[in-house]
Amino acid sequence: MTSTTLTQAGTTRGVSTATLLTAGAAAGPLFLGLGLAQAFTRDGFDLSRQPLSLLALGEHGWIQIANFVVSGLLALAGAAGFRRALRGGPAATWGPALVAALGVGLIVAGVLRADPSMGWPAGAPEGNPETMSWHSYGHGVGAMLSFGSLTVACLVFARRFGRVGALASVLVALATVAVMAWPDQDGVSVRMVLGSALVFGWLTTVSLHTITERKH
Repeated sequence: MTSTTLTQAGTTRGVSTATLLTAGAAAGPLFLGLGLAQAFTRDGFDLSRQPLSLLALGEHGWIQIANFVVSGLLALAGAAGFRRALRGGPAATWGPALVAALGVGLIVAGVLRADPSMGWPAGAPEGNPETMSWHSYGHGVGAMLSFGSLTVACLVFARRFGRVGALASVLVALATVAVMAWPDQDGVSVRMVLGSALVFGWLTTVSLHTITERKH
């Protein structure tokens, strides 16, 4: 097979594999960057007790909804890129599927908003609501699907790397579980950000590594 044929095989409908992987690499920086920018500029929002998901509520909530959805679409593009790049190798089946699950979960979590709580927006209960709406349950399912699937992806992709890379992937997964599952409810919103930074940072690193790997 010629190099021209290989290049054409890596491109579908004008979108190259590298472009798809770059989109996947951008999902995390966009989600956390825009979320934190809002957290520090929305009047009255307190990240120490209010999770980023609550930014989807209130006057400018559409920004965080769009953040969830666009980040999810970028993750789906990244999954398509991984499906091409990993074809026939380790993690070729479950790796892209888990990244795609991240994208679907983000979109679900964006479309289905959480209930007002923790004092946000103004007038909301100071703690958790006494009852949860169906869309708040759906939001929770989407969030768990997103970060659960990406954490498992760390373990699945570890098979592709050498000793150091595999160890780093496993440690990211373990650290994410430890941070997110810590039983103390104080500061849980901050720990969610830290856990997200770990797995999203891993996804960005692996996406860019895969692009570089394909060039050699």
